[in-house]
Amino acid sequence: MLHLTINGKPIEVPEGTTILEAARMNSIDIPSLCYLKDQNVIGSCRICVVEVKGAKTLQASCITQAAEGMEIYTNSRIVRESRKVLYELILSDHDKDCLFCKRNQHCELQKLGVQLGVERSRFEGERSTRRVDSSVSITRDLSKCILCRRCVSVCNNVQETGVLNMQNRGFKTEASPAMSLPLGAVNCTFCGQCTVVCPVGALRETSSTERVWGALNDPKKRTVVQIAPAVRVAIGEEFGLPAGTLCTGKLASALKELGFDDVFDTNWAADLTIMEEGTEFLGRVKDALTGGGATLPMITSCSPGWIKYIEHHYPEHLGHLSTCKSPHTMMGAIVKSYYAESQGFDPKDMFVVSVMPCTAKKFEIDRREMQNGGLKNVDAVLTTRELADMIHSAGIDFVSLKDSTFHNPLGFSTGAADIFGVTGGVMEAALRTVYELVTGRELPFDKLHVVPIVGLDQIKEATIRIEEPLPAYAFLKGVDVRVAVTSGFAGAKKLMEQINAGTSPYHFIEIMGCPGGCITGGGQPRSEDERIRVKRMAALYNEDESKLLRKSHENPLVIKIYQDYLDKPNGHRSHELLHTHYTARGMHNQLTDEVFVLDLQKPQPARTPLTPGVVLGMSRSRTDLQDNPRVMALEAENANLRAELAETQDTVTVFKRIIQERNAP
Repeated sequence: MLHLTINGKPIEVPEGTTILEAARMNSIDIPSLCYLKDQNVIGSCRICVVEVKGAKTLQASCITQAAEGMEIYTNSRIVRESRKVLYELILSDHDKDCLFCKRNQHCELQKLGVQLGVERSRFEGERSTRRVDSSVSITRDLSKCILCRRCVSVCNNVQETGVLNMQNRGFKTEASPAMSLPLGAVNCTFCGQCTVVCPVGALRETSSTERVWGALNDPKKRTVVQIAPAVRVAIGEEFGLPAGTLCTGKLASALKELGFDDVFDTNWAADLTIMEEGTEFLGRVKDALTGGGATLPMITSCSPGWIKYIEHHYPEHLGHLSTCKSPHTMMGAIVKSYYAESQGFDPKDMFVVSVMPCTAKKFEIDRREMQNGGLKNVDAVLTTRELADMIHSAGIDFVSLKDSTFHNPLGFSTGAADIFGVTGGVMEAALRTVYELVTGRELPFDKLHVVPIVGLDQIKEATIRIEEPLPAYAFLKGVDVRVAVTSGFAGAKKLMEQINAGTSPYHFIEIMGCPGGCITGGGQPRSEDERIRVKRMAALYNEDESKLLRKSHENPLVIKIYQDYLDKPNGHRSHELLHTHYTARGMHNQLTDEVFVLDLQKPQPARTPLTPGVVLGMSRSRTDLQDNPRVMALEAENANLRAELAETQDTVTVFKRIIQERNAP
């Protein structure tokens, strides 16, 4: 143990502890901005500076290791003044339209200013020219970017996709894809993890709230809404409820008060997905074992971020994907076919909204494959955060709402559907049904939980031996079915490299795009609670265990739709409505002409993505600036240098005053 003092308080900490960690272990708050525990520890913002006795300069506490006998001061005059100057310098190149910013009152930079006691900004002058880049899923407002590099860290170190990096130098520095290309024109998966860690309004989901309000206010539209499982255990946080509070009944009530005509549950479609996916898996295994030939391992297709990842990074392996659509697009297809026909509605007049924990779902519904009969399966996706904003805007007291239920025939679900929201849940739900269909017996695990694949480890695996199968599945007798589960693209890469090398030992793999699964999707409430994933996961497992029916094939309303409409899982009509194919894109989108960039210069009610030619035109327009006459370029550079010199002189003056005050007797 190390012995040191912070603000005169003797403390003990383990070796290898930073000053920031040491302080927080002992309930001493050191403000920070760029710091993100275990993800972004680079000391770039310097807000966390402290005074260390004997050191020549102030030390960034997030990267400075504690040492034996250190005397540290976190709140001295020089520290307070320096933090204010550093904050004001950040603010000098920040778009200060706080009143109109999506993060107003929920902004870490704003909160920090209050904490530091900053009441004015002393530095004004030329600001860097930054743009707004909007894809169908994520909007980047670089005028609000503070260059903290959190997004770069999560993109490179956590997800390992490497889409965002620091581009250019000095005043022109920005966090962007290579060559500052639009996010929707590169190999971004739209997982949205960058929007979760961004401390300001520079990264956010591309809003769909106005389109949804427009549909709700249109008397010609029949509005249908559905809720993903992970939303119900997270949305309460937006209204002050403890993390992991189950809000299923309140959600149903809130959506009815907002004015939706039909309030359905994506969980119903999750049960439907298991019937389709489980049947597909058994078909592939049978073909593989009886000489018919099949592509194994089969990989789940529920996560649109994962789908886009494999389309870019491993387009040659798309055959491993299940052909099943994700549950919410299955629901949309059923709503605009079976439900519309049974109720006498024109599907053209129906507006289907999905409330999802995921920003990539916004991309998914704009895929060319996600439509039937010329109609999109789903018309709009709201993230959990967006729905919370709508509820606030409507003046609904969410906490006081009484519980209600979803509408039928598409609102009833089993417990298996609830756990779709957590990593390992889709696989467990599939195994509950597949094992029972094959053997006639329940899955032999306590409370039906396949323990080896429960939890938050990066890669989990399990082996289940098939003993005494029913006659129709005799080909599986004695077979050890090997499955694997991962969440986040770092784990996905490891499993895909096994497939690439021909060494994958698995029959069935579940992959989710976000670490932990949908409970920590890119559209979920932002949280500083380190146990947030554990609390949300526990709530979903509790919901599962509280239900009488916990296996998807037991859902009576799913059974009914097969009897009345679909005939059988993987049948002809099921394939038309519930299954799809995928698009080989390549690392640089070289295999497709489909991009997902929004043109913000003119209204786009249909959110039509731009073509690659237009995107390349955008890049050329930036390059054309370099072809201006040399004299104009020199004049512009001269003006920049004068502005930089003036700012430097102001900064030097402020620091001189601070040093003089510090050295004053």
